[in-house]
Amino acid sequence: MALVGAAAVTAVATSLLTVPASAHPGHPRPGVRLIGEQRVPNGLVFQGTTVGGLSGIDRDPRTGGYVLISDDRSDRQPARFYTARFDVTAHGLGPVTFTGTSPFRRPDGATYPPLSTGDGTTVDPEDIRVDPWTGDYTWSQEGERRPGVLIDPSIRTARRDGTFARELPLPANLRMTADRGPRQNLVLEGLTYAAAGTLVVSTVEGPLLQDGPEATPEHGALSRIVVQTREGRQLAQYAYPQEPVFAKPVPATGFATTGVTAILAVDPLDPSRFLVLERSFVTGVGNKVRVYLVETAGASNVANRDLADATGVRPVRKRLVADLADLGLSTLDNIEGMTWGPTLRGGERTLLLVSDDNFAATQVTQLVALGVRLETRMRNGLDVASRLGG
Repeated sequence: MALVGAAAVTAVATSLLTVPASAHPGHPRPGVRLIGEQRVPNGLVFQGTTVGGLSGIDRDPRTGGYVLISDDRSDRQPARFYTARFDVTAHGLGPVTFTGTSPFRRPDGATYPPLSTGDGTTVDPEDIRVDPWTGDYTWSQEGERRPGVLIDPSIRTARRDGTFARELPLPANLRMTADRGPRQNLVLEGLTYAAAGTLVVSTVEGPLLQDGPEATPEHGALSRIVVQTREGRQLAQYAYPQEPVFAKPVPATGFATTGVTAILAVDPLDPSRFLVLERSFVTGVGNKVRVYLVETAGASNVANRDLADATGVRPVRKRLVADLADLGLSTLDNIEGMTWGPTLRGGERTLLLVSDDNFAATQVTQLVALGVRLETRMRNGLDVASRLGG
């Protein structure tokens, strides 16, 4: 990648009005508190499946329960989702009770095969949302990029029993080609409905190949927020400025990564304001998880341009809502899913997060409930406090 491209990414990412995680070390941000946390036992077997890899969660208004997606690529059991119940009150988060599971099915009714079959239909599930119009389950998956294998990502909708309902057409720049498109395992992670269900908004976890380098401890990166109608017509793409990786790996040859793992409409009627979850992991250091408030109003539509040279691009505006390291959790794992829970008496809203344990004995499936009362609305770089959700 040309040095001028990397410099442009750094300049754009650092020009935004953001509050660094270290601005209030050791203290939760105003208006955000930890309500409680629960863990799902590692390796829990439910209805013949291994519960794990939970990378997306959404509240189902029809039942008051929740739907969660597993990122099992049909390696253990067929790619699938779960339904569950748990209580959220002002004073705590109750234990998780799973109530059902179903595999996702292809249009021919078969389940999705593992990558090892080589037939090109494998999926890598990441996020899930309840369609506010139909009650169906809309889910994203990352596809695959590896030598000799290119499988496009997708956004598909399943009926509540897992059978295939439809697929959203994706913009051309989100498709896998030899030298353009998404990077391996940095594709469609976040998904949400907006504007009363008329819009489907997704996030690319990391920069496309044509959008410059990935984030490092020295500089951030630009990924994308994609806005489509529920029929799939693209309305816009916006540049999302990722933070630099929060630390250097130990040892220096270790792994360090960051990415956008979830997006959530702040208000179901508002097409321009979202919560975005950035998750980072650094070998020898651990995880960092931050939630940002993002506004797309005033940002450049970058649907028809590459971002390696981001000259003139106005990214979305963002402001830190919560750094989970400040909230007193017992542990902080690989949190990837996010949804609103019930609104509590007095107007406080609950925000629920779930971690993907990667089916590893050294990690945990963690459910976290936050109470969120205040947000920050940005106006020309100035902060104006307002009630969240009214």
